[in-house]
Amino acid sequence: MDYTDILYAEANQVATITINRPKVYNAFRPRTVVELLDAFLKAGWASDIGAIVLTGAGDKAFCTGGDQSDHSGQYGDGSTRGTVGMPVEELHSVIRDVPKPVIAKVRGYAIGGGNVLATICDLTIAGEGAIFGQVGPKMGSVDPGFGTAYLARVVGEKKAREIWYMCRRYSARQAMEMGLVNAVVPDDKLDAEVETWCAELVQRSPTAIAIAKKSFNADSDSIRGIGGLGMQALRLYYATAESQEGVKALNEKRPPRFRDFLK
Repeated sequence: MDYTDILYAEANQVATITINRPKVYNAFRPRTVVELLDAFLKAGWASDIGAIVLTGAGDKAFCTGGDQSDHSGQYGDGSTRGTVGMPVEELHSVIRDVPKPVIAKVRGYAIGGGNVLATICDLTIAGEGAIFGQVGPKMGSVDPGFGTAYLARVVGEKKAREIWYMCRRYSARQAMEMGLVNAVVPDDKLDAEVETWCAELVQRSPTAIAIAKKSFNADSDSIRGIGGLGMQALRLYYATAESQEGVKALNEKRPPRFRDFLK
């Protein structure tokens, strides 16, 4: 597959997948998700790859979720797949399913769907300037699967509800304190730190790691079914005026008036 939205590289038994849309803070459109799926499947089943790194281009953002300015299809011609117009649930599943540890290397913003990706990755390493958080209820959206239920397993029920209900921003240090991040280093040391973790990972037994990952996932895999049901509900929600008010308000640079649509 020819990539336009991501970069793919292999070195030292590590595959690095980079969302390459820095002008929109590495927000993803349908094509981006399809390319990410292809790259993860390529790296995830390559026998000479011991670890996968997911990151974003530039220093402003890891990923900021769905691109609200681009709802074109995966190939730019209107064609797409997925319950909500892009195969995000497939992407979440493939990150969990590939038998390799996936590290989220976070610079800048990990917001919305980007925060969900960082949560789902096996490990998350952040620069000190990284910012984490959710925006769903501010934008007329939500992640009704791994982004909510699995987040609660990572940071606890109370904190997960705070993250989603309040839509606040959290520093890298705060994210590490709540268990969302494994390590925080100065921004200029982030690449070297991730390389160090990867160098250790590729020395481990790949079969043992694959079994361990499957075992970890087995305990929370029921969330996949919950998410599938939730995505069907989300599709219906996106068609409502209440949901559409979020993007409309953003474009008009005003506070959203969601409650006007409860009548």
